[in-house]
This record gives sequence, C-alpha cells and structure tokens, in this order.
Amino acid sequence: MMAEATHTVLNATDLSVGYFSKKKPLVVAKEINFNLKEGALIGLVGANGVGKSTLLRSLVGMQPILSGSIEINGKQLASLTSLQLATQLSVVLTEAPASKNLTVRELVTLGRQPYTNWMGSLTDSDAKQIAYALQITDTEKLAHKKCFELSDGQLQRASIARALAQDTPLILLDEPTTHLDLYHRAYILKLLKQLTAETGKTILFSTHEIDLAIQLSDTMIVMTETSIVCDQPCKLIAAGNFDALFPKDTIGFDKKTGRFSIKK
Repeated sequence: MMAEATHTVLNATDLSVGYFSKKKPLVVAKEINFNLKEGALIGLVGANGVGKSTLLRSLVGMQPILSGSIEINGKQLASLTSLQLATQLSVVLTEAPASKNLTVRELVTLGRQPYTNWMGSLTDSDAKQIAYALQITDTEKLAHKKCFELSDGQLQRASIARALAQDTPLILLDEPTTHLDLYHRAYILKLLKQLTAETGKTILFSTHEIDLAIQLSDTMIVMTETSIVCDQPCKLIAAGNFDALFPKDTIGFDKKTGRFSIKK
C-alpha cells in the first residue's frame, strides 16, 4: 500500500511534446495533464510509437517541450540549471553506460557528481550514499566487476544504483525491463516498488509489462493516440482505459484479472 503522500513532486500542465522539423513543431502527444505524488510508483504504458520515450525525455529536459509547462517541486523545469536539475531528478535510460569499462562502483559513484567539489572529492556522506545504493540494489558483490562483465539484469540494477546514489526526489526510467527474462522483469519492478516504500522517492517508469505494472503501480499513465489518462490502476480498469491500448480483434483485456490475452 502506498504511503500517504500529498506533496506534488512533478506537475505537467497542458503539455505538448514532440519535435521540431524545419522549425515547425511535429506533435507526438498533446493535452497532457498529470501530477506525480511523493513516494508513488507510476507506470507509463502505451503501444509502440505512441510517444512514451518522447514524453520521458521532455520531462527530464533532454528535449524541449512544444507547449505547456513542467514543474518540479514547484519550480519550472525551464528555469533550472543543469546542476539544479541533477539534484532534483535522475534518469535511467535503455542505453548502456558510455563506458562499459567502468567498474560497478565507479558507475555508481558517478551519481554523486552533482554534490562533489571541483576536484570530485568524496565526503563521508557521499560514501554512505554509494554504499546504501549498492546495498539496496544487491550490487555490493558486483562492485569490483566491469560493466561489460555484467548480465543485462545486473547492469540494470547497477544503473538504478547510480540513480539512487544521486539521491534525487524523482527517478525516471525508460523501459527498465527491456531485454530481461520474466524473473528479472518482475525483480526490477518489485525493486522499484520497494524503493518508493523505503525511501519516499517518486519513481516514474515506462514499460511494456502492463500486467506487472497494474499489479505494482500506485498510479498509471495510459497513453493512446487520442488521449492520455492518469489514475489509480483500479479506476483505469473500471473506466475501460486499458481496452483501448491494442486492437480488440487481436488483444483482449480481462477486467476481473487485470491481464491481457491473445484472442484466438
């Protein structure tokens, strides 16, 4: 059960996201309105090509929004410097680390960069945060290994540990279960749920594991080509929002079990 939380960490208002082509806006998704509460696990779901990654990249400032506004802890995203933003949110993308030659400990230590001095010196507080990140993600025993030696699941846990070492109130993950088997997909999502409960951080993740997201998320954002809805999974099920995700002649959704199935 989600801890009682009223503080809004991120607020998106009348948001349109997309790209600029020849200086003209190419809208991928529009009329986006939602807020993310402190201590909540939020699953972002939708069919391929609907704009989940575009939305995430816009929320973290990696690409400019077309219109509307994004507030993080009451401050406009556009007004934050890169350093200020790095203390407010951390990101785990599907791409592998820039240098897989780093050890896991070195990768996790990079999360402390926003707080170190110009020499990059680590304080006792930094060391404690790194140790905690390694411990809670069960990557302590991997600390000495190079990233290229890790399995996909281990590398994903190390990337999450790096985000935790950054110690931001908001963590965003783009498809954190990509390339993982069923056990590790469930493991990663259960880890994210545990982190919200134990740390009070807000975690937003995009995923194709809709069945698992329904079971574990406090809130879900459902994206289709015509609408974006944000609510508790039980309310989204009752409203029929999951029925619209895929062609009905191929994929069916059972409201009683909260699961998708292939129609024969």
